[in-house]
Amino acid sequence: MFPIFSTNRSVHDRGSSCSRPKTCASWAGLAILAAGFYADGLGAQTPPSPSLAPTASSFQGSVAQGEVSSQPVALTLDDAMQRGLRTNLGVILSGAQTAAARGERLSQLQALLPSVDANIKEADMQVDLPAEGLRIPGFPKIIGPFGFTDLRANLTWSLIDVASLRNYLAARHNFAAAALSAQDAREMVVLVVGNAYLLALADETRVASVEAQAATAKISLDQAVASHQAGTAPLLDELRARVDSQSLDQQLIVAQNALEKDKLALARTIGLPLAQSFTLADKAPYAAFDEIDVDKAIREAHANRKDLAAMVEQAKAAEEQRKAATADRLPTLKFDGDYGDIGVNVASSHGTGDATGTLSAPLFKEYALRGEAQQAQAQLDTAQAKLSDKSAQVDADVRDALLDIASAQEQVEVARSSVELANEALSEAQQRYANGISDNLAVSQAQQSVAQANDQYVTSLYRHNVAKLSLARALGAGENYKNYLGGK
Repeated sequence: MFPIFSTNRSVHDRGSSCSRPKTCASWAGLAILAAGFYADGLGAQTPPSPSLAPTASSFQGSVAQGEVSSQPVALTLDDAMQRGLRTNLGVILSGAQTAAARGERLSQLQALLPSVDANIKEADMQVDLPAEGLRIPGFPKIIGPFGFTDLRANLTWSLIDVASLRNYLAARHNFAAAALSAQDAREMVVLVVGNAYLLALADETRVASVEAQAATAKISLDQAVASHQAGTAPLLDELRARVDSQSLDQQLIVAQNALEKDKLALARTIGLPLAQSFTLADKAPYAAFDEIDVDKAIREAHANRKDLAAMVEQAKAAEEQRKAATADRLPTLKFDGDYGDIGVNVASSHGTGDATGTLSAPLFKEYALRGEAQQAQAQLDTAQAKLSDKSAQVDADVRDALLDIASAQEQVEVARSSVELANEALSEAQQRYANGISDNLAVSQAQQSVAQANDQYVTSLYRHNVAKLSLARALGAGENYKNYLGGK
C-alpha cells in the first residue's frame, strides 16, 4: 500500500495526542482507505519516458492557479473537483505522457513512409595533385580553382520492412493505452479530491463537536465549583470536572490543527494557492444507498474501467513487439534515389539522378535475434499476467466497495442512535448532580460517552461517503460521483 495521502500525517499527529486510541486508529486506517486504487491505476501506464509517468505521490500535488484574495473563498465539493481536474499534477503528467506516446507513434509511422530531403550545394575547389599522390609529367601540379552548383532531392523508402510495421502497430497501441490512462487519471483525481474534501469536512465536524463538548464541560465545571464553594460537594468533584474540561480544551487544539493541515492538503490537490483562506461550503452528505445487482455492477466495471482497457492495449502492444522481434529475421527491401540539376552554374546545369534498390537479410545474428525474441516474449507474458490480475482486481474493487458501503451505512445508523442516547444520558447525569442526588463521576463518564459517540458518528459518516466514491471509481464512473454520494 502506498503512503499516498498527505492527510495521513495529520491523522497520525491527531492520534499521538488522542485520549481514545481506538478511535484515532480507525481514522488513520480510513485515511488510506482509497489508497489501493492509486497503485491499480498507475499500473496501467507504460510511458515512453519514465520521467513523464505520474506516480502515486503526483496526485497529491498540483500546479497552483489563481491570485490570492484577502476574502475567504467558499469552496464547494464540485468546485474542488473541477479545480482538481484542471490543475492536479497527476492529470497534467498523464497529459504529457499521452503527448509523448503520440510522438512515439508518429516516429514509428515515419519509418514506413518515404523520406524526402532537399539540398543545395555550391562548391569552389582547388586540388594539389602531388598532395593527392599524382605526379604527371607536363601536367600542372595545381588544378583549379573550379566549382559547381548542385540542386538535388533525395528519396529513401523502406518498401518492405515487416519489423517496422509491427513496431508502428505496437506504438499505436501504446498511444491508445496512454490516452486511456489519462482518462483514468481523472478518475483518480475525483477519488483523491473527494477524499481530501470529505476528510476536511469530518475534521470540521469534529471541531464543532469538541467545541460543544468543551462548552458542556465548562458548565459542569462551573456547577462543581459552585457546589464545592457552597459546601455541598467535595473538592474531588471540582478537580474531576476541571480535568475533563482541560482535556477537552487540549483535544480541541489538536482537532483544529488537524483541520488546518487537512485543508492545506486539499488545497495542494486542487491547485489552490496555500496562502488563500477558504471555507467548506458543503456539508457531509448522507443518503442510504440503494442495493444494486453485484453481477451487473461487475459487468459495468469491466466495460467502463479505463485502467483495464489501457492494460488490454498494452497487452496488444507487447504482442506486436513480440511479432516485430520475429520479423527481424525477414528480408527488407529499401529504395534510395536522388534527382537534381548539377553544373558550373544554374544556367548551364543539367539533370542527373540515381536509383538504388537494396534487398538485405540477416545471415548470422542468431544470438541477437534470439535474445530480442526472448525479451519480447517475457514482456508479453508479463503484460498478459498483469491483465489477468487486473481483471480479477476489478471484481474485487466492486465487491469491496459494496461491502464497505453496507458496513458503513449500518455504522452510521447505529452511531446516530448512540449520539442521541449519550446526550440523553449526559443530560440525566447533569440533572442528578445539580439536584445533589449523585456526584459528578456520572457526569464525567457521560461526557466521555458523548465524545466517543460523536467520534464514531463522524468516522462512520466519512467512511460511508468515501466508500461511495470508491464504488464510483471501481465502476469507472468517478466523474459521476454526485449520483453515488446522493445514494443512487
